[in-house]
Amino acid sequence: MILLYILVGAVLGIGLGYLIRQNLASKKINSAESRAEKILEDAKSREKELLLEAKSRSLEIIDQAKKQESEFRAQIVRFEERIDRREKELDQKSAQMDRQKQDLETKTAQIKTIQEEIQQLRVKQLANLEKIAGMTREEASKVLLDNAEKLVKGEMLELHRKLMEEAHENAEKEARSIVAQAIERVASEVTAETTTTTVQIPNEEMKGRIIGKEGRNIRAFEQMMGVEILIDDSPDTVVISGFNSIRRHIAKLTLEKLLADGRIHPARIEEAYEKSKAEINEQIKQAGEQAVYELGITTFPPKLIHLIGRLMFRTSYGQNILRHSVEMAKIGALMAEELGADVQMVKQGALLHDIGKALDQDLEGTHVELGRKIAEKFNLDKRVVEAITSHHHDTDVSGQTQAATCIEAVLVDACDNISGSRPGARKDTLENYLKRLTDLENIANSFEGVEKTYAIQGGREIRVFVQPAKLDDVSCQKLARDIANRLEQELKYPGEIKVHVIRETRVIEYAR
Repeated sequence: MILLYILVGAVLGIGLGYLIRQNLASKKINSAESRAEKILEDAKSREKELLLEAKSRSLEIIDQAKKQESEFRAQIVRFEERIDRREKELDQKSAQMDRQKQDLETKTAQIKTIQEEIQQLRVKQLANLEKIAGMTREEASKVLLDNAEKLVKGEMLELHRKLMEEAHENAEKEARSIVAQAIERVASEVTAETTTTTVQIPNEEMKGRIIGKEGRNIRAFEQMMGVEILIDDSPDTVVISGFNSIRRHIAKLTLEKLLADGRIHPARIEEAYEKSKAEINEQIKQAGEQAVYELGITTFPPKLIHLIGRLMFRTSYGQNILRHSVEMAKIGALMAEELGADVQMVKQGALLHDIGKALDQDLEGTHVELGRKIAEKFNLDKRVVEAITSHHHDTDVSGQTQAATCIEAVLVDACDNISGSRPGARKDTLENYLKRLTDLENIANSFEGVEKTYAIQGGREIRVFVQPAKLDDVSCQKLARDIANRLEQELKYPGEIKVHVIRETRVIEYAR
């Protein structure tokens, strides 16, 4: 009986479970169908939106395409109009060239006819000239050639003058090269003492350390300082050679620092060089300030005072130029007070009369020309400029002598002669001075056609008088250049020597 109950319960449970499962399945199916319908509706609405968006986008694209098409059409129209204009212009130019060609052909024919007529007239004129002049054609040609030669020589002389003026204008660009060449030739008996400096070394071993491995140290030293170190058999001595006195003093001070330190190598050389350069610049500044303070001059700018201090390292025949200038200023002040001249102008002119020598080792030109430019640059008084310009009676570009006209310039010139000629002021002997002048005159007199030569301005200029019958103007130009070349090759001198060639023809006739 129990078994029957179990079976009936199992059947009822199975049936009940089946019904419940069917119910759940139908609910899931209904839910799935509703979701599918919803998705389908969303898809349809999205489809409508996409269609609307596509239609609007297509309309925009169509509008843009129509705009671009209209722009392209407008460009094509403009290009066609431009091409039409070009074609019209080309047609006009072609027609114009045709007309010009016809005119040219016509003119060519006319010119040919005129040339034939000229040739006939030339033959007739030659015949008439031979008949009138009583000369053959060959003789007349010789006269014409002589006249043409004179004309060409005159044009060559003018061209040479223009080229020389251009060369002077471009001289600043080549100043460094010219100074370098001048350094090689400047080693006269007088300047030998002022172009070398001796440095004492503690022992001979230092020479090898100065030279360095494979000459590394000495090359670096010479390139940096701009001088030359001469190491020979002289015991415990090294010679520094250089035309620029300030570079030479910087090199000496640098070498002394290196010897005291004991370490010598390119990096240490550069370090010592910078320190020495700063010390020398400070010495220059102090020397210039001391000079203007000693003379009571308060109007000079700092840069001009620095240039004055550079004169401390310059000498002329053994006489220190800065002390020479200060001495001149003191003498000139006393003379100016007695004569009623401007004392300050005399002091300034005397102190600055050789200011060009502060730069003549670095720039091209005489110290008088450089001094005048410096004075004009700093807007100094005209009387100071005149004192600088006239203290050696130099000549300007026109050949006119610059003689002093104001009393202050005359006093500066007189003080220069007094300070330079007093006993013991300069080391140059009379024999050396006369020998230098004689050598200048002998070299100039050795050229053919030279009548006489005079060396003036202490050997700074030579005036060469030539025989006018033997040399013409063009030959004089060549003679001046040849003499200058000989002087550069055979003599050694500081600064410049002006070669002045003079050709003069005098004709005298008497009327009786």
